[in-house]
Amino acid sequence: MIQQSMERSESTERLPLRHLPTVEPGEGFKLLSGVKVLDLTTSIAGPYATMLLSDFGADVLKIEKPDGDDARAWGPPFLNGESLWFTAVNRNKKSIVLDVTDAADRDTLLELARQADVVVTNQPPTVQKKLGLGHDAFSAVRPDIIFVSISGFGLSGDRADLTCYDLIAEGYSGIMDLTGELGGAPQKLGAPAADMLAGQDAAMATMAALFDRQRGGKGRVIDVSLVESMTRFLSCRISTYLGSGEVPTRSGGTDSVIAVYQSFETSDLPMTLGLGNNAIWRRFWQAVGDTDIAEMPEYATNVLRRERRQEIVERIQAILLTRPRDYWLERFATARVPAGPINTIDALAEDRALQRRGLFFALAGEETPVPQIGLGIHIDGAASRPRSAPPRLGQHQSEICR
Repeated sequence: MIQQSMERSESTERLPLRHLPTVEPGEGFKLLSGVKVLDLTTSIAGPYATMLLSDFGADVLKIEKPDGDDARAWGPPFLNGESLWFTAVNRNKKSIVLDVTDAADRDTLLELARQADVVVTNQPPTVQKKLGLGHDAFSAVRPDIIFVSISGFGLSGDRADLTCYDLIAEGYSGIMDLTGELGGAPQKLGAPAADMLAGQDAAMATMAALFDRQRGGKGRVIDVSLVESMTRFLSCRISTYLGSGEVPTRSGGTDSVIAVYQSFETSDLPMTLGLGNNAIWRRFWQAVGDTDIAEMPEYATNVLRRERRQEIVERIQAILLTRPRDYWLERFATARVPAGPINTIDALAEDRALQRRGLFFALAGEETPVPQIGLGIHIDGAASRPRSAPPRLGQHQSEICR
């Protein structure tokens, strides 16, 4: 046993998480203290929603099927036998195992619901009905319960019973058609964006419903769709099409309504640059030592600059290639010109400023620290502090069910 512990310690020492600040579990935010949430979800969207609620202080009980949340099997990589996808969205929770097709376990679930404020599920409506675990079942034992459904297409409509994953939702939403190089193939975003956005929407709607229940004592049915959450993300692009008839296309991210708002190469590493108004336009040219261009009337407004976008981009690119990225970033920071690096994930995780803000940390666990990405929201000057590490499957069975 001692040998195994030493081997784990040595293997952890080689991992990037060793560079992270180590955080001991603590009290955390208390804004939702006393709110009890039953989490019947699996994968990413639902667990992310309930983790957000837990970060604000809610008590979340994770109800898992006998073989556990699907995401527990998503790997490699694994850390101490746990999927790192799973641990990314399940801190602060307690886990028990219930087989909802078993009558006794279903009774246990409904008894737990009697004491809960919120129940969150991500089953399609036909599966909810088949299992007898839709809104009606939970409201029968707790009339003011807030029932949150996260599904691919919503609780109603022609597609309500279709199964869905993040990839499918991204395709439906149009984001994939707009992502990628000009003339290239559609691309999925590099993160489960539909899952994360839907989870965030579900948490936001739940908090609003809890606030409203304090005033009127009424429960709610919250219906969140991955496709609709992802589609709303494209509001600015959809709105411009509807009002102009111009269909946006893939461009490698160079077709913004802002004339110069894209990535550029430097003599070593790529960077981003956003010249979003006339004052920034002038400051940019002053920073690169060409004040004459800043005052040229043909570039005086964003409308005029869009008409000459290609020639402007070529001129800027030629200038930026003369120096390394860090030189330009320092110069633009001094001149108050929006610019930044295009980080790789390893560089991002080692960003000391973000670590100091509490965004990346290693949460002390029973075996080894678990890497975590923080809430990213500060309240009264403080970052959220996790109360506990992601649970092992069924870890709290005896504590909850005895």
